[in-house]
Amino acid sequence: MNEYLRNSPIKYFIPGVLLAGLIWLSYAVLRDFLLSITWAFIIAYIMWPSYQWLKAKLNDNATLSAAVMTGIISTFIVLAIYWLVIMLQEEVNVVYQFLLTNFAHPPKYLPENISQIPWLGHYLQDYLDQLNADEDGVKAQLIDWAKQWLGEFGRFLGGVGRYLMKLGFILVTLFFCFRDGCQGVNQLRQGLSYFLGKYQNIYLKAAGDTARAVVYGLVLAALGQGLMAGIGYAVAGINAPVLLGAITALLAMIPMGATLIWLPISFSLILSDQPWQGIGLLLWGIFVISTVDNVIRPLVISGAGQIPFLVVLFGVFGGLTAFGAVGLFLGPIILSVLLAVWQAWLKQQKNSA
Repeated sequence: MNEYLRNSPIKYFIPGVLLAGLIWLSYAVLRDFLLSITWAFIIAYIMWPSYQWLKAKLNDNATLSAAVMTGIISTFIVLAIYWLVIMLQEEVNVVYQFLLTNFAHPPKYLPENISQIPWLGHYLQDYLDQLNADEDGVKAQLIDWAKQWLGEFGRFLGGVGRYLMKLGFILVTLFFCFRDGCQGVNQLRQGLSYFLGKYQNIYLKAAGDTARAVVYGLVLAALGQGLMAGIGYAVAGINAPVLLGAITALLAMIPMGATLIWLPISFSLILSDQPWQGIGLLLWGIFVISTVDNVIRPLVISGAGQIPFLVVLFGVFGGLTAFGAVGLFLGPIILSVLLAVWQAWLKQQKNSA
């Protein structure tokens, strides 16, 4: 009987069930923290070269280097949040003053250059005439919208404590990612060697190079577009060019996302009393902001081979749908790594033939 159990597949079944149960229980424990852990991994991955440089400067003291790097990142996040709050406060005040002034001096008319546009000018003026005739209704609608926005803002403030707690978990996890990252990667390699065998280095190198290229390609291209867009907004005389540049950089993570900011601003300037500023910003967007994306991204990802545009496109939008904001990185990485592993497997099969 003992000999039968020793040679029977049942000896693998029971440990397998126990392992599956343990994995499920671990997932249940960590489920609410997976997003924070993922963000910590992404930040550590992006900042790893800087951490390695700092570690070398601090005599390879992993704990001190991890603490300093985490402190620098924490300070940057706090300052960025503070700056965004100040900028948003100023922008809300500007919008409020504009609405107050606009409704305090009726009636409202379109600028002459807009009213002369065929069909569109007549349509917009008819709409404004309706607003002039029912100004009380418009004010009531604006008050209703304001109540809805205030309600959303109140719910956001109510969740500030939860967001701060999540940020704390991200930073704590980030510290240990820096300090114990090398050890964790070595253990991962050791575990995967059982499944991948002697070809693990080929697959892991292809996956690592591709993931690094996608992450840096997305981040650097987005930062470059945000910087160039901010310069264009400032030269065109747009209010809050820094804030709009930051929003442009954020949307630039999505293919053609930066266009959703600078293109409407350009047309709004052209249709108002600043046509030359609008034309200049439009040309700046076409020949500079868009060119940054077409230059930086290919240069960064060229080290891992050309990643098809469709892989990045479906990766970004599919990642957003599946994982939320963190999917901006996870989606393209997953698809690109899958493509890299497939190409590495084909190359390995060709060399074995």
